[in-house]
Order: sequence, then structure tokens, then C-alpha cells
Amino acid sequence: MADDLTDDRRTAAYELPDPAERRAFGRTGLTVTPICIGTSPLASMPALYGYAVDQERAEATVEAVLDGPFNFLDTSNNYGAGTAEQRIGAVLRRRGLPDGFVLATKADADPDSGDFSGERVRRSVEESLERLGLDHVPMMYLHDPEFHVTFEQAMAPGGAVEALVALRDAGVVGHLGIAGGPVELMRRFVGTGVFEAVINHNRWTLVNREADPLIDDAARRGVAFVNGAPYGGGMLVKGPDAQPRYAYRDTDESVREAVRAMRRACDAHGVPLAAAALQFSLRDPRVTSTIVGISEPARISTTLELATTPIPPELWDELDQCTPAYGGWLD
Repeated sequence: MADDLTDDRRTAAYELPDPAERRAFGRTGLTVTPICIGTSPLASMPALYGYAVDQERAEATVEAVLDGPFNFLDTSNNYGAGTAEQRIGAVLRRRGLPDGFVLATKADADPDSGDFSGERVRRSVEESLERLGLDHVPMMYLHDPEFHVTFEQAMAPGGAVEALVALRDAGVVGHLGIAGGPVELMRRFVGTGVFEAVINHNRWTLVNREADPLIDDAARRGVAFVNGAPYGGGMLVKGPDAQPRYAYRDTDESVREAVRAMRRACDAHGVPLAAAALQFSLRDPRVTSTIVGISEPARISTTLELATTPIPPELWDELDQCTPAYGGWLD
């Protein structure tokens, strides 16, 4: 049980991950690799990421993912107004979804009105299936409800959750998940027993540990925990001077200074900061899979290298000492 997993045991149990390992995805019966490929960069959103990704490059990246060591791909109805799903779908129409490959997408609110009713959820799922060229997806998340509805509205009769359950019962989607940011809200959704997986982002990283109670809840309930944004939007790759924002928002100087200290510690051990950031997530046995967004085929081998870079045990202790001692700065 998660309550029995002390920090010492989590560290002692950690070994360099086998990228081809398949882990039980909660109670779904699916198995997934410890790294999940995220596709929001493939939608080409230069305002968010600072670079564009054309159709050819996006499709080549999807091809490389299907041929690579990871069997888990994550996308969403609203990434680039559906562009990510369209580009994935172009490849799937040529190749089909490989056996044992787990594709997850997300039901999103209406991008213009913000409507997140049950009817909108049904339309969102229809849009996703059409773009992907599929009549069924293994995993469907309710995405970012915090921006559009209250917990009570989402769970009400005729609401978003009821619509997802009906789609699952009709065989249109295989399993249901919840994806969002605020930890206490995600805990409420997990506590309903409806969802078999939860994505939380930017809150289980080297510098932010807010998701710990949510991860424990998920582990106790047999719910797969998927950790999004292990790099905090780039700060834990490029460093806080090149990328001063965390989770694409301004943050306190104390956070940036903590990351500077972490980078100095990593440099002293000859370990890339990005390797430590990724393996911080991979090393926790409560984390089923970690989402890493990629924008070109070469990023697959780069991610493999970061995931398998040896990290001395003493570096983890040094990094823990650098972690900001307060929480709640995202929620």
C-alpha cells in the first residue's frame, strides 16, 4: 500500500527503468510503458512552445513512436484545436493502431463557449474519433474541468461524467480517466470510484511535490497515476535563466533559485538536470507512467538516454535539500 512506502523504500526500490517494461495500468487490464509520449507539441502551438511543427514532421514523429519502445500515446481534443489528433489520425489511417498500443485522448469543453455539458462531451468524443479515424479508443479522460465546471456540475445528472460513463458502457471508449491540475479537485474525482486513471501535471517534480496525497489516493484505490510535465514546462531542462517560467506561468524567484541549486548539484555529478527531473518521476513506484511531450523523432532517443542515465544515490539527497519547503504555489 502507498502508506507503507517510505521515502527510503521508494529510493531503495528504484532501478534504472526498462523502457520496454509494461506496467499494469491501474485496474483497467491494460499495460503501459513507464514513459508515455505526449503530443501537444505536435499540434504546432508556437505561442506556447516557441516553435512550429509542420505536418510532415508531426507525422514522422508519430510513425517513430509507433515503431519505438513506448506503447502509450497521449493526446487531446483541444491540442491545437484538434490538429494533434488529425496528425495522429493521418498515420493511423495508414497503419492502424498496433496491437497492445494504448492511445489516450481527452474530452474537452467547447473552445468557443466553454460549454462542458454532457452533450458537449459527446460531441468532443465524436470529434476525436473522427480525427483519429477510429470507432473506439482505449482511454478517455475528462480534461481540465476546473476551468469550466464545478465538481458538482460535472457529476450532476446530464453532466459531463454521466455522458462519459454512458459512452464507456456503449463500448465507444474503453476506460475513463480524469486529467487536471488542482490536487484537491482531482482527489474528489478519484474518490468517486468512476475513474480508473488520473493525470496530474507540474505538481510532482523536483521542485513541486503538491501531488503527493493525490498519488497516495490513486495507489490505494488501484487508480493509475500518470504524471504530466515532469520538466515543469522546460525550466527543469533549460534551467531557470533560459526558461524563467514554471508551468508556463510566472513564478517566484525562490523557485528559480532552487532550480539553479539543483542544476549545480547535477553538474557536479555529471548528470543532466533533465535526467534527474525525468527520473524523479520514474523512480516512484506509485507513478504508473510519465508523460513526455516530443516534437520530432530524435526526441525519442533523447528521452531514452535521459531515462537511463545513471544517477548516484547521494545526488537525490542533495536535490531533496534544494526543494522549496512550501507548497500550494500552483493551486
